[in-house]
Amino acid sequence: MSGTLLVARHALQEALRRRVLLVVGVLTLVFGLLYVWGCDELFQDVSGFAENDSDLPARELAGATILGLAIFGTLFLGVVLSVFLTVGAIRGDAERGLLQPIVVRPLGRPPYLLGRFLAAASVSAAYVVAVYLGAVLVTGVVGDWWPEHPFAVALRLALAAVVVAALSLLGSVFLGATANGILMLMAYGAGLLAGLLGAIGDVIPSRTLERIADVTSWALPFEALYRDALRLLVQDVQGPGAVVLLGPLGGSFDAGPLMLPWAVVYVAAVLLAAALAFARRDL
Repeated sequence: MSGTLLVARHALQEALRRRVLLVVGVLTLVFGLLYVWGCDELFQDVSGFAENDSDLPARELAGATILGLAIFGTLFLGVVLSVFLTVGAIRGDAERGLLQPIVVRPLGRPPYLLGRFLAAASVSAAYVVAVYLGAVLVTGVVGDWWPEHPFAVALRLALAAVVVAALSLLGSVFLGATANGILMLMAYGAGLLAGLLGAIGDVIPSRTLERIADVTSWALPFEALYRDALRLLVQDVQGPGAVVLLGPLGGSFDAGPLMLPWAVVYVAAVLLAAALAFARRDL
């Protein structure tokens, strides 16, 4: 276990040296300033759209909508962080000649793999939780609107970031850093697109589009966790129609009680697959 923690610490030190965390910090600061500005402008003008088709009180509609957009932005930044902390973890380090002296002796491959995952997952999860709760605080202070289940939403966002970190680590066993980064960002976009198709299928209705979204939700559970977080954001808000306004790529979705345990099992299965593939690769 000490070896795993040592790898995690060195992975974070490497991220600091490469200024990955600095870039993320700057982007987060920009995102936060824009969010504060947007909240201030929105709630100043909230009386201007008091009449709306969803029959919701204007302040609840405004708060749910802008916090839903914050959820989208927060998870996107968390996914970028997850990917860039793991994108070259295995093959990239092997190509640079860094792996051989570490995994042959005295550490071994499984502790190294687990350490890289621990670093990326813990930092990414903590990041999305902190940024999301910061958005909740800004929304509450500026607009006097607070969501009912902020910590349940934070849990789903954190777990979504962990899922992406595990998938990116698996990809790093087979692909170089550039190819793996492209693959992961395209997979993330595909998952969100499938969620949008599911939302469209609910409205049309189209069973085919709904089935595509359902299959994607189980194959890429970060998408289901994201939309389930949106659901929790408004499940206690009275009035129809607000859910379609919560995010740029689809509305809320009830993932059901099995999605959280499935996401945990999914991460474990992906890590096991990564460990088996890593054990068979020549360095």
